[in-house]
Amino acid sequence: MLSAPLELDPGLGVGLDFAALRAREFARLDARGLAYLDYAATALYGASQLRAHHALLAGGVLGNPHSESAPSRAAAAAIERARHQVLAWFDADDATHDVCFTANASAAIKLVAESYRFGSRAQLVLSADNHNSVNGIREYARRAGAAVTVLPLDAELRLADPEPRLAERAARGGGLVALPAQSNFSGVRHPLELVARARALGFDVLLDAAAFAPSHPLSLRACPADFAVVSFHKLFGYPTGVGALIARRDALARLARPWFAGGTVAYASVGADAHRLHAGHDGFEDGTPDFLGIAALAAGFALLAEVGPARLAAHVARLTRELLDELAALRHRRGAPVVRLYGPPGPDGRGGTVALNLCDPRGDVVPYPVVEARARDAGVALRGGCFCNPGAAEAAFGLEPAALAACLAASGDDVSPARIAACLGRAVGAVRLSLGLANSRRDVARAVAVIASFAE
Repeated sequence: MLSAPLELDPGLGVGLDFAALRAREFARLDARGLAYLDYAATALYGASQLRAHHALLAGGVLGNPHSESAPSRAAAAAIERARHQVLAWFDADDATHDVCFTANASAAIKLVAESYRFGSRAQLVLSADNHNSVNGIREYARRAGAAVTVLPLDAELRLADPEPRLAERAARGGGLVALPAQSNFSGVRHPLELVARARALGFDVLLDAAAFAPSHPLSLRACPADFAVVSFHKLFGYPTGVGALIARRDALARLARPWFAGGTVAYASVGADAHRLHAGHDGFEDGTPDFLGIAALAAGFALLAEVGPARLAAHVARLTRELLDELAALRHRRGAPVVRLYGPPGPDGRGGTVALNLCDPRGDVVPYPVVEARARDAGVALRGGCFCNPGAAEAAFGLEPAALAACLAASGDDVSPARIAACLGRAVGAVRLSLGLANSRRDVARAVAVIASFAE
C-alpha cells in the first residue's frame, strides 16, 4: 500500500493521496515536464509494474505453454492465473464466463465478427458511436446476407431512443447488437441497462469496454453482455500487446470459427482432411499466446486494486468536471466562446474524455493540427483527429451523408481531413483530452492554458 498517509476526500469518503501515487509511480512525467492527457489512447504504466515484471523475467524461466516441461507449465499456470484475475476484475463467474486472450480489443472483436452466424434472420445492429474495429463487423454481416442497421445519435451524441428502435428491429429476427460502454470520441457513457434489454429482445450483445473500463468498474454479472472486449494497455499501460474477449460460455459455444491454427485444435489431419477445435478459450487463442505479456497483467491489476475502481472513477470525474468548467469559461474579448464542445456540456453521463474544437472570434474552427502543435511545444500530450470513430465524428460535425459520400468519391487518394474539410466547407476533426490515474489538477491547468492561448 501507499506509504503516504491517506487523506479524507469529501467526495469519496476515505480517499487516496494521488499526489504521492504520482510521485511514486509516474515520476517520469514531472521529470520530463509532461502533462499527459491522452488516456483514451493508452494509459501510462506505473514504475511498480516494471519492477514486478523485471523480477519475474529475471528470476523465472517461462516456456511455450504448449509443452509439458517445467518452464512450459509455469507459463501455462501464469496464463490461467491471469485469466482468473480478468474474471475477478470484471465480476464474472468462471462457471458462466470464459476469457480468450488476444492481441488487443480489435482482435477480440474480430473473433466474434468472423465467427458469428450472421444470416437473413441474424442481423447486425450497430451504434453510430462505435470505434472502427466495431464498425468493421458490418463487412462480415453483409457478406453473409444479414441486414445492417445503425442506431442514431442525438445532439449530445447520446443514443437517440435506442429501445424502441431495437424493438422494431427485433420484430425482424435476432442477431448481434454492438455498442461501446463509453464513447472513445466524446466520452459519452451509454446506458449499460440497454444490454439486458437488448438480450431480452432476443439479441446477442457485444460490449466494447475498451474506453469505459480504465476508469469505471464494470460488473459483467450485473451487465450481462454476451461478449465484452478490452485492451489492457488502456487499463494500465503495460503490456501493450494483450487484450481479451470476455464471453459468456453459452455465447462462445454458439460461434462457428471459420479457420483453425496452432493451439486451437484437438487434432488436425491433412490426409483425412479433418480437424476438431478445442472447446472454450482454447479454440479461440491462435498460435502461441503472448505468455510473457500475459504474465505482466498481475502487476497492472495490483496497481488498480491498490487505488480501487471507485476511487479512480471519482478522481477522473472530479478532474473532468474541473476541465469542463474551465473550458466553458474561456471567451474571446467580445464574449464569443473559445471552445466548441462535442457531447454533453456537463459531467453527467460522461467519462474522462472531452472532445472539442477551438474557434476564432468569428466562430471559425482552428485546425486541430495547429492546436496539437502548440500543445506539444508546451509539453501537453493530447490528440487530434476523428479518433477512429467516424459515426460520432459525423454526428458531432453535422456532416450530411450525401455530401460526405460525394466528397469521399471525389477525393481519390487524398482523403486527408484537410481535403475533406475543404470539400465540405466545415471542420473535420477535433481535439481530444482524456484523463486517467496519473493526472492532477496541474495537468488540467496546463491543458487549459494551451487552449486559452488561442483566445483573441
